[in-house]
Amino acid sequence: MKIVHITTVHNPFDNRIFFKECLHTVKMGHEVVLIAPHDQDQEFKGVKIKALAKPKSRLARMTIVNLQACRRALLEKADIYHFHDPEFIPMACLIYLRGRKRLVYDVHEDYYSSIMQKGYLPSFIRPLIASVFSKMELFLTKGFKKVLAEKYYGERFPDGLNVLNYPGQEILDVPVNKRSNDQLNLIYSGNISLERGAQEHVNILKYIENAKIYMVGYCEQELADYLYEQAGENRERLEIVGRGRYVPFAEIMAYYARGNWTAGLALIPDNPHYYYKELTKFFEYMGAGIPIICSNFPAWQELIKQTGAGICVDYANEMEIKRAVEYLYLNEQAAAAMGLKGRACVEHRFKWESELEKLEKLYDHLILKK
Repeated sequence: MKIVHITTVHNPFDNRIFFKECLHTVKMGHEVVLIAPHDQDQEFKGVKIKALAKPKSRLARMTIVNLQACRRALLEKADIYHFHDPEFIPMACLIYLRGRKRLVYDVHEDYYSSIMQKGYLPSFIRPLIASVFSKMELFLTKGFKKVLAEKYYGERFPDGLNVLNYPGQEILDVPVNKRSNDQLNLIYSGNISLERGAQEHVNILKYIENAKIYMVGYCEQELADYLYEQAGENRERLEIVGRGRYVPFAEIMAYYARGNWTAGLALIPDNPHYYYKELTKFFEYMGAGIPIICSNFPAWQELIKQTGAGICVDYANEMEIKRAVEYLYLNEQAAAAMGLKGRACVEHRFKWESELEKLEKLYDHLILKK
């Protein structure tokens, strides 16, 4: 079958869209086209990338680029259209009305709580916008199949299919994390922002004198400059990878493969958007055999309790964080055991290949459906 993936927001080499969905679907023998913002059309590893103009503003992306994406999608005459952004929903409805009935909406985020965190929107109007958006999203996507990257999205989309964002086999190809010297190395992977705990991670340098922190992911240059300024005299023990640029997953994996990590961090400040999310980085840390230190949100506490793969702490309690980091640093065997427990969970439970089977069955069902 011919499957067209559409995103006007994500990088064409987004880990979930390109490597987990497009690339694996090509390996199953299907023709796959990815329409996404990019410099030029190209074919990479069997995936045909159709480039969209990179928008100069959010408004341009939501209008001109979405229209361009819709036009290119219709020209492909695909069997299935699989789109990834809520702002594309009106164009997806247009594709549907043009007789292309097989559409899949890939829900990556809890967009209601995400809108509530948007700093560029006045706080007094966010609840109204979030409520209106949520109702419109539910109404306009009734005729589409939904795949959900997080289990709790099922509360909004009870008819959705969980295709969870677990890591693929490549994470298990990374050597198991081992400590080989006395350096206390901490890693954070993924987009870097204050909402994702950037300040809390940098603060560790002030109260753990021998810690070095690596933050591997996209970081706006202005924020990177601020974080180095906050590190002050400790800035030599801070490494921010991805200043002003997208960091490919292969580069993140190369950092995992270095080994000698004391812990993987996710000290996210109190934020309803993250209360129920099982962050992809958790499963990546686990797959690489790296113990986790994360905020003590209920869903995260439950995951850590089930897996034994790390320690939950109060993100605002520096002494609690310090004790957790130093425990893993000073108790190498206990830390290694946590890492191995996490890796075993990824080998047997939290693996993308099982999720991919569900997506493949959905595609088959759509094709067979009259």
